[in-house]
Formats: sequence, C-alpha cells, structure tokens
Amino acid sequence: MSVDPLYNLKYPIGQYDAPESISREQIDFWIEQITSLPIRLKRLVEEITEDQLNTPYRPDGWTIRQVIHHIPDSHINSYIRFKWALTEDNPTIKAYHEDRWAELYDSKDQPIQISLDFLSAVHGKLSLMLKGLSEEQLKRTFVHPDSGEKMPLDRNIGMYAWHGEHHLAHIKSIVNQ
Repeated sequence: MSVDPLYNLKYPIGQYDAPESISREQIDFWIEQITSLPIRLKRLVEEITEDQLNTPYRPDGWTIRQVIHHIPDSHINSYIRFKWALTEDNPTIKAYHEDRWAELYDSKDQPIQISLDFLSAVHGKLSLMLKGLSEEQLKRTFVHPDSGEKMPLDRNIGMYAWHGEHHLAHIKSIVNQ
C-alpha cells in the first residue's frame, strides 16, 4: 500500500473520524469550535498579504483565498442540511461540486471580507440552532446521495467542527511561513 506523499498537506489534522459514542460534552466542545471559528479565522488573516491569499496550500490545491471563500459556502450547505433533517424524515440532501464552486469568480478573485462576514452570519445562526438541539434531535439523520450513508446530526456537528479546523490548518500553513 503506497502512502500519498501529499497526505499531510491535504489533511494537516488528519481525516475526520467520528467517535463510536458521542457524549454531550463532545458535542458541546464541537459547537464551541463552530461558534468560535469566524473570529479565529478573522484573527488569523488580519495581516494576510495578497501573495499569501494567492498561494495554494499544497501542489494542485486551492489558494488560501479559495479556501476562505469555500468555508462559508460549505457551512451554509451544512446549515441547510441540518434544517432539512430537523424538519423532514431522513431527507436525501443535495450534494454540490465544491471544486467547481471554488473556481467561480466570487471564490477565485474577490476580496475575502465578504466571506468572513458571511461566515460570521452563518455561524451565528448555526450555533444558535445547534445549542438548542435535544438528544432526540441529535439522532435525526439525513442521507448523502453520493454514499447513501445516513448521517446523524450529532456526527455531522463533529464533521463541521473538524472541517473548520481542517481549513484553519491549511491557512496557518501559509500565514505562519
């Protein structure tokens, strides 16, 4: 079995691996990561240069600018998926081509401030919703159309906490050079 030489650049914090059993303490920790992501991202990029924004975090990877625009795009999709799972019985969600979204004009060439502001708004709503979920609601599921997998909401909270940390690590790898 060959090891991908870019693995550590692609997954600087490793891939998401949901715990077998998810405690309320774990969920609260993940919600805090989600809640604090916008401010941590803003602080990280306060002094970022145009050269850094236009630098890919790995060979053939997105630029830091694209990563910053990607995070709220992805998290608004997550927010909607949570809403569907809370209001419909095991809905099949809509997947999207994040690689194509990252190539669009608003992601590839535009200033990052609008996406930083958008992320703050999305996470404001997402955090409020997540903090109010009951144990029963945390077990509700949606189906991903590509894998056919039923995703419980408690596990999805972990996935999006990981997603934010994953991309923060990509950005740190360029900003802290």
